[in-house]
Amino acid sequence: MFRVIFWLLGLVVIISLLRGVIGIIMRGLGDLVNPQSTQRGAQNPASQFPLSGELKKDPACGTYIAAATSIHETVGGETFYFCSKQCRDKYVASLAR
Repeated sequence: MFRVIFWLLGLVVIISLLRGVIGIIMRGLGDLVNPQSTQRGAQNPASQFPLSGELKKDPACGTYIAAATSIHETVGGETFYFCSKQCRDKYVASLAR
């Protein structure tokens, strides 16, 4: 009985190792066939956004947004940061009243 359990556990370990080795080989072959696939990460739009930086509060909706990715608007000599064009337009319209 124990012999069968150990045999099954050994089989699971061997299959897991084979899957890992085959996965590494297939990724290597994929890079050989299509070398541009490793450069796709640089073209990803999400990689263009900074991961850190100063946060500014949107005066229209109260959301915090990274200063580098926000929409800037200078009103009365003071710079405001907005999360979207809609919030910017809403805030500017409220000042015009």
